[in-house]
Amino acid sequence: MRDGKFPAYSRRRLVLQFIAAISILGGAAAALAQSPAANINQRPEETEPVAYTVGSGDRLRVIVFSEDDISGEFEVDGSGTLAMKLVGRINIKGFTLKQVEEEIAGKLREGYLRNPRVSVEVLNYRPFFILGEVEKRGSYPYVNGMTIANAVAIAGGYTYRAAKSRITIQRYNDPSKKEHPVNEDAPVLPGDIIRIPERFF
Repeated sequence: MRDGKFPAYSRRRLVLQFIAAISILGGAAAALAQSPAANINQRPEETEPVAYTVGSGDRLRVIVFSEDDISGEFEVDGSGTLAMKLVGRINIKGFTLKQVEEEIAGKLREGYLRNPRVSVEVLNYRPFFILGEVEKRGSYPYVNGMTIANAVAIAGGYTYRAAKSRITIQRYNDPSKKEHPVNEDAPVLPGDIIRIPERFF
């Protein structure tokens, strides 16, 4: 170095190193922006898939293929039990529909049918509940595919005291009975309990 000046090749090296550093930092920032953890405003409840499970009050259609005398419509009683010919009484509370099919098929294989094929669908769902700051709190028939916004509309809308940003839901199939914060787009399932709290001011 002479007269306080860098040789040309040194200046070029510094420029290239600077460009490389900027590229690395830009890539890291882009990766962080795309990471789910980077979105601090996103609530876990809004991203977790919610599986439907059977419970008391559901009415099911059970089809055992080529066995019309066994097939039919059945009510799940207050203890979560379903009673069928040849199958007997089975407790299916908390089962997914797939698990109910497998349970019935397993019972039928025990000395009745060699390779039973079973299909189960829900005809009528148990109700959901909405409490707190809505015009008509209480229980309502469930509609497949509904959201918090739909549930509030069914209950007559919010009262003027409703804290819309602090809505919670208690899932029917959650053994901890924990209340999860949700927004109006969150799904509602049969038996869920929605709470709309009151504003502080």
